[in-house]
Amino acid sequence: MMAKDSGKDKRDSTMANGVGRVALEPAEPQTPLAASLDAARKAAASTAAVLRSRTDCTDIRRIGIPRALLYYRYGILWKTFFEQLGREVVISDVSDKDVFDAGERASVDECCLASKLYLGHVQSLEGSCDALFVPSLVNKGHRKGYCTKYQALPDLVANTFPDARVRIVSLLVNETEEKLDEKSAFIALGQRFGASAADAKKAYRAAHAAQQRADRVAARAQERRIAEIEQSRKHAGERDADGVPYSGEAAPLAILLVAHPYVAHDSFVNGGIVDLLESMGATVLYADETDHAKALHESFEFSETLPWLVNRELVGSMTLLHEHVDGIVLVSAFPCGPDSMTNDAVARCIQGKPILSLTVDAQSGTAGLETRVESFIDILRYQQRGGYLNG
Repeated sequence: MMAKDSGKDKRDSTMANGVGRVALEPAEPQTPLAASLDAARKAAASTAAVLRSRTDCTDIRRIGIPRALLYYRYGILWKTFFEQLGREVVISDVSDKDVFDAGERASVDECCLASKLYLGHVQSLEGSCDALFVPSLVNKGHRKGYCTKYQALPDLVANTFPDARVRIVSLLVNETEEKLDEKSAFIALGQRFGASAADAKKAYRAAHAAQQRADRVAARAQERRIAEIEQSRKHAGERDADGVPYSGEAAPLAILLVAHPYVAHDSFVNGGIVDLLESMGATVLYADETDHAKALHESFEFSETLPWLVNRELVGSMTLLHEHVDGIVLVSAFPCGPDSMTNDAVARCIQGKPILSLTVDAQSGTAGLETRVESFIDILRYQQRGGYLNG
């Protein structure tokens, strides 16, 4: 028994010493790269776990949304999502010179007009909400990217107002590099507001459906306007046996306004061009109100490599509506990088329709704009009557 006990003790001691040796012996040296990768993996796992469990937005009851930039493209989605979570949504007032001037004072000179205006809307919401929704949108897949101003927007706002009490709620949509799609991003955001995964998914579905419904309504309304234009043209062109028109009315003039939604639907940014065109008897069609899926698909016939989603939708709309319009008006906010490239390609490649290209900036008055638009309309009317053939 003593021998057995002694042997057991010895074996236990050897095992203990063996374990001790394994624990105390130096491990194989790690290369700096391997150590860095291992640390990165651990940090990523830790961050993911924290994000899954975060509920840091449960105290937010009123969420502010600046009425600028992609609000004009996704505003219904954003507003409906937060309302589905039981939050009150505060939208900033319509743009005016005071809002822009405030944004310009807060901004650096290099920011584009639209970004300066966005910062003005951010400042206008201070004190009226608990937090601002400022998403970071990178892309929705290959060749469906967003301008860098949308990607960096949370950082821009945070660094522009570092001392102000501007609390930012954000999400990231980056399908190409991060594999983060819109749906997943909103569900994760909903959970940060204290919703269950199921409730967050339900809120996103309702918001997405509301945005899709609004887009369909706009697209169908535009399709009806196009049908009415074609019918009026047909009626205006009818003549009796002697060649005399039945109607003394001129055929309607259809103008396609090609501009980012934040330009096309913000009269402060576009200088009131829609009212101006309509006052001259033109019917205005909006490139951003064409069916988005059809326009996106059509854009690849124009260019395989165009990297920006919104510009793709605008270009696709141009090619889809080309035969239905008398002229095209391009409006860009200075100094828009994507537009500077896209509009140049449009001017060179879209043939057969007169194109007026306008750039608006903070220094522009309306007199020059009015003169150019009036001249453009006169040219189109003259062309409609047969131009030099009937001159």
